[in-house]
Amino acid sequence: MVQDNDIRFMRRCLDLAAKGEGMTCPNPQVGAVVVHDDVIIGEGYHIKAGGPHAEVSAVNSVTDRDLLKNAVLYVNLEPCSHYGKTPPCVDLITSSGIKKVIIGTIDTSDKVAGSGIAFLKDAGCEVVTGVLEQECRWINRRFFTFNEKKRPYIILKWAQSRDGYIDINRQSDKGKGPVWITGSAERVLVHKWRATEQAILAGAGTIRKDDPRLNVREWAGNDPLRLVLSSSGQIDGNSAIFRTNGTNIVFTHKDENEHIKGLKVKLDKNTSSARQVAGFLFNKGIQSVIVEGGREVLDHFISTGYWDEARIFYGRDDFKEGIAAPEVHGRVRSRISFSRSVLELISNEMIQQPQGVDI
Repeated sequence: MVQDNDIRFMRRCLDLAAKGEGMTCPNPQVGAVVVHDDVIIGEGYHIKAGGPHAEVSAVNSVTDRDLLKNAVLYVNLEPCSHYGKTPPCVDLITSSGIKKVIIGTIDTSDKVAGSGIAFLKDAGCEVVTGVLEQECRWINRRFFTFNEKKRPYIILKWAQSRDGYIDINRQSDKGKGPVWITGSAERVLVHKWRATEQAILAGAGTIRKDDPRLNVREWAGNDPLRLVLSSSGQIDGNSAIFRTNGTNIVFTHKDENEHIKGLKVKLDKNTSSARQVAGFLFNKGIQSVIVEGGREVLDHFISTGYWDEARIFYGRDDFKEGIAAPEVHGRVRSRISFSRSVLELISNEMIQQPQGVDI
C-alpha cells in the first residue's frame, strides 16, 4: 500500500529529474533519493547523457554507507539492467545492500522492459511500483513516445490573437518579419522550449514571411535540428536559417532547388508528410520536435493525428481579420497568464489513428 511518505519522496525524485530537462537524450530524465527512517540521506539525478545515472549519484552521495542496508531507494523510473555508457544501476543497488526499491513507473524501452525489476527481485529486494505513475510517465513523455510509438514526441506551438487569428493578411510589398502577439517573457520561454527539444519544424510559408532563424538565442542551450516542410521546395537560399549556424533539413516533394543548403529529403506524395517526417526523425534517434507553423503545416499534423501536445498563446489584442488559427481538441493540462497573453497547454488524449493525408 502506498504511504503518504512514498508520494512525498517520489515527488522529490520528480523535482530532481526535472533538472535534467533537455540534457539527457537519448536517456530519460531520472531522479533518485535514498531514505533512512523517513529522512533523505542521499539524492541525485541524471545530469546529462553519458554521465552517472540518478541511482548511482544518489547512492554514492550517502556518507554513512552502513545505513544503506536499512534504507529505501526511490526512483521515478525502473533502474536499468544493461550495459551502456555506464554499468547497470541494478548492480550498484544490490551490491550497496539496499533491500527495498520504490519505483514510479516501468521502463518500457526494449533494453529494460521489466528486466531491472526482475533483477532486483531475484536479488532479494522488495520492489514497489506505480507510485505517482502518471506523473512519472509525463516527465518522460518524449522517451516513452519514442520507444512505444516509434516516433518522436510532437509539440505544436502557435500564438493567436484574441479574436482567433495567427497572422494578419500579408501583402508581398510589406517585407519579412513576424507579427508579435506575445511579449518578451513569452519569447524567452519559447527559446527555452527550443533548447529543450531536439528538433524544430516550420513550413516554407513561415520561412518566406517571417524569415526566422529557428535557433536558441534568449536561453542557454543547444540549437535544435532545423526542419522545413516545403511541398514545392522553393525556398530562398539566402533565408536566415541558411545563414545561421546549425543543421537544416528540407522535406519536399521536389528537390530541384540547388540553392538550399543542407540535407534535402524527398517525400512520397502517397504518404502523409507528417508520417514521413516522424519516421525519418525516429530513424535518426530524435525523440522530440516542436512544430512552429504556419497554419497549413499545423493543420496537417492535427488532421493526421501526429501530435502529442499543443502550446497555444492567446493574445489580448484583436486582429479583426487575417489567417484563422488552427483548431485542436484534447485535455487542457495547464494555463499560465502573462502580461500580453495566456498560455494553454493541451495534450492529445483522443483515441485517434494517424491517417495517410497528404500535404
